[in-house]
This record gives sequence, structure tokens and C-alpha cells, in this order.
Amino acid sequence: MYKDLIETINNIVANQKIDEERKATLQPLIDFVQQKVINGENVNLNFICTHNSRRSHLSQVWAQVAAAHFSIPNVYCYSGGTEETALFPKVAETLTNQGFSIFKIADSNNPVYAIKYSANALPVIGFSKKYDNLFNPVSAFAAIMTCSQADGGCPFIAGAEKRIPITFEDPKISDNTPEQSKVYAERSLQIATEMFYIFSKISR
Repeated sequence: MYKDLIETINNIVANQKIDEERKATLQPLIDFVQQKVINGENVNLNFICTHNSRRSHLSQVWAQVAAAHFSIPNVYCYSGGTEETALFPKVAETLTNQGFSIFKIADSNNPVYAIKYSANALPVIGFSKKYDNLFNPVSAFAAIMTCSQADGGCPFIAGAEKRIPITFEDPKISDNTPEQSKVYAERSLQIATEMFYIFSKISR
């Protein structure tokens, strides 16, 4: 992995603080991943939020990195929304500041980004899409609901083996304020901390 990203990860691991109530929220995803690993099956995770613009992308990226960090094989992370918008630019900027290499591979109203955590690893492809877009798996996946709006407004996810609510506060609340960079960085690190906790509990 990239040097700056390793520094971010080391800080995440050293400062990990998750309360018992939140650990209980994360346990169903630990159980899902663990069972797939035991069975030798692919671990398909689709992180879903309303606009697929902020929290779902951060969750997708950090889950993929956490799986790589702990050498958990055959983990494939996706994201989607209940509607298509665009990956919010501040998300890419935040991840870049935390050590990722990010570049656009298609520019439009809904740009496509390659998000790399290592020089030789496949990039995570980031762009806004509906959760059932053909880019995402159609069956045998866990649907992780990262916002309460998507969780409440989307009661049925076709093809999902399991539906797991793990919601995060929207960093969008800080948009157009002096606190924006700080809030996005904090939310990214919170999500990273929880994804690293999840994958640290997986036995191979």
C-alpha cells in the first residue's frame, strides 16, 4: 500500500475506539463475512445510501482496503444508491488526503474515478449508480445500508442474501461551512475504523 495510506491505517489501528453498542451493530456483518470465508465463497458487499455520493463510497473503499490489509481473500466491495447522482468531489479529495491515489477515468456529470490504495492492486471504481446497476452483483451479496433514509425507504433489495443496517451521519451537513474538510475527514476515519474492526475479527 502507499506510504501515506499506511500511516493513516496505523493511526486508525492505534486509536480504535468503538463502544459496545456500536460493536453489536457491526456484528452481523462480521458474521456474514466470516461464514463466507469459512465456506470458501466470494464475499460480495454492496454498501447502499440514498445518492451513492458520500457514505456508501467511503464504506466501499475502506472495506476493500481493510480486507486487503488483513489478507481476507475474495472480498469484492460495491456501492449503490436508491438514485443515481455523482460521487461528491470532497469525498475524492478526502481520500486523497488520507493516502489514496485517485484519478478520473471518465468525465461527465457523473464522473468515474479509479481509487487506488496500492500501486499494484486493482483500483476501486467509484461512480454514482443505483444499487441494482449491472456493475453491481445481482445475487449472493450483503446489502449494507449506510444511511437511515435508504434503509427506511428501500425495504426490499432484490438478490441480497442479507440486509444489514450500519448507518453513519451524513458529512453533507458540513457542506459550505468552514468545518467541511474536518467533518469529511472525521467521517472517513470513523468508517475506516469500523471497517478495520470488522475485518480484524475474521478468521481465515
